[in-house]
Amino acid sequence: MPIFTLPNLPYSYDALEPHIDARTVEIHYDRHHRTYLNNLNASLEGNENIVTGKTIEEILANVEQVPTEIRQKVINQGGGYANHNLYWAQLSPNGGGFPTGKLAKAINEQFTDFNKFQEAVTNQAKTIFGSGYAWVVVDNASKKLEVMQTANQNSPLSVGKTPIMTIDVWEHAYYLKYQNLRPTHIDAIWKLFNWDQIGKFYEKALK
Repeated sequence: MPIFTLPNLPYSYDALEPHIDARTVEIHYDRHHRTYLNNLNASLEGNENIVTGKTIEEILANVEQVPTEIRQKVINQGGGYANHNLYWAQLSPNGGGFPTGKLAKAINEQFTDFNKFQEAVTNQAKTIFGSGYAWVVVDNASKKLEVMQTANQNSPLSVGKTPIMTIDVWEHAYYLKYQNLRPTHIDAIWKLFNWDQIGKFYEKALK
């Protein structure tokens, strides 16, 4: 029996059009995301005792406790699984607009206004060399919002940060529609962010 399972996609493949096309969503979710999940479960065979009862987020936050012989696999495959779980959950066909409530207040306090916040996140995404992610995170110690980037499938969870929002700049996230125009994809995805859900992630990270 698999340890982890694939979350249901919260919308149809074509629901994010025209910003992300249906074929990209299908391949990204049903091939890439599923492959990370399958590889994660395979890497944990024989080591179920170390993960039983734990979420993937808890495992990545304490990855130094994973046996060294499978640790990098868990970082790569578990990161890919967790990163995509958040990625799909934060998007919506009815997304866009602006955050409200506690998240909006924190953004204004730490970035002056939403425009400067958007510029900071976009800059992180556009300056990643190769494959990776731009993130909005809550620092676990200070509880402050931060923007950062990670390479490959590395997770902010492993460096004491709780991610609440991300931009995936692996080529499989955009290449069918945007080809080499990564910046165009990055600008377009802002029309899909589900600020209600991201706000819930933020409030959970504060606890």
